[in-house]
Formats: sequence, C-alpha cells, structure tokens
Amino acid sequence: MYLTTHNLTVGYTDGKRVTPILSNLNLSLNRGRLTALLGHNGAGKSTLLRAITCASKPLEGSITIGTADISQLTGRERSRLIALVTTDRITVGGLTVADLVALGRQPHTGFLGRLSTHDREAVERAMTLVGIDHKAQAYMADLSDGERQKAMIARALAQDTPIIILDEPTAFLDVASRIETMQLLHTLAHDNDKAVLLSSHDVSQSLLMADDLWLITKDGELISGPTPALIEQQALEQMFGNPHIKFNPTLLDFQYIP
Repeated sequence: MYLTTHNLTVGYTDGKRVTPILSNLNLSLNRGRLTALLGHNGAGKSTLLRAITCASKPLEGSITIGTADISQLTGRERSRLIALVTTDRITVGGLTVADLVALGRQPHTGFLGRLSTHDREAVERAMTLVGIDHKAQAYMADLSDGERQKAMIARALAQDTPIIILDEPTAFLDVASRIETMQLLHTLAHDNDKAVLLSSHDVSQSLLMADDLWLITKDGELISGPTPALIEQQALEQMFGNPHIKFNPTLLDFQYIP
C-alpha cells in the first residue's frame, strides 16, 4: 500500500481569497522507505502535511491510499491508515508512557473502549520497538525531550497504520537524540514495512537516513526522487535563494560561502 497525490495543490483561503503555495504535485509515498520533506521556512511543508493527513482540504487535486480517495474515508478509516506525530508539546504530564502509547489504539477500540490482550500486546511491542519500554510506568512529565519523542512515536506505532507522518520530529532534540530518532525512523520503515514521511530542517541527517526526498525549491516547486539521485543532480542547490548559501555534498549540508 502507498500514498499518491494527483495534481495536488495546497495553500490556504482567507474569505474569498485563495493563496496556492505548492501546485500540481504528483508524489508517491512507498512502504518500506523513509521519505524526508525538506524546504526553507515558509515553503509549505506543514501545509502539505496537513493536506495529506486531512487536517485541511487541498485547493485542487486528490490523494489516494491504494485505490481509496482519502477524502471519501471516514475519520476512523483514515486513522487506521495514517498516524501523525506533530511538534505540538501536548500537556500529558499526568499520563504514564504506557497510558500515552495505549491512546494509539483508539482507532481500533473506540474512545472509551477497553484494551484487549491484542491491544496490550501492540502497546508493549510499540514501546519495545522504540526503546522506551523501560519507562513504561514513568510519567510523561518526568521524561527528557528525546524520551518524550520516543513515546509519541510509539503511540503512532501502536496505532498500527501502514503510513506514519511526522512534522519536525527532531525540532526540540539535542544532536545525539536527533541522530537516534532519525536512525529509529529509518529502521521502523525498513524493518516494519512502514511508509514514513517526515519534515525536517536537519538536512544532514535527512540526507544520511532518508531513502527518498521531497524537496521544495526556492521557486516553490517540489522535486522528488531517491536521495542519492537528487544529491548527484545537485537538486539541493535549488533550496535557498541566497547565493552565498551553498550545498556541500561532502558534508551533506549547507555552508556559507562569502
């Protein structure tokens, strides 16, 4: 199963005013692969993710998962196909890690549903996969940022969807936690046959770990393809408009050139 966009245009509306940000997108998200969405601030990364997760409506075009148009699915049906991890600092200090991860089972149990043996096994498995099982009974308020992010990813895993989408999952993490999180997402995609899409400002780690790139250029176009191919084609040079900001393929990152 994979997600595909068909002539998708995303943006926002303000009354009768319509402002497209990214247009005519024909993209594919494949299972078993980690895809990184890169672009400068304000390029439209979050807007695109909101459209893909049905948090907002696209201005034009459609999105399918397999053969199903996601706009025709119920919220419950979508929640069994796509799990979302946001950067929002949700106030869940009163919950234990196990409690939080168990919330990922709601699409399968209902909001007030009881956890079956299968559900509890899914929660345990998700915590083990991300390496947070030893903190199962710890309160979320007592965790480090890296541990909290692991717990949020575990909740998405417990949701048991073929697609996981993460908006800036490493935004509040230190260097070691960013590397660990990116490695974790790469492993989850490959070993668990998940289609994982993340937006990020961490160019270096994204290029090291992502199988595919969705790259938003300075001109508002979106280039997609396997990561090595886009690096070889020097596509990263199109990301910023500043002539002094150059991509260094050896460092896999941008640097300032006077």
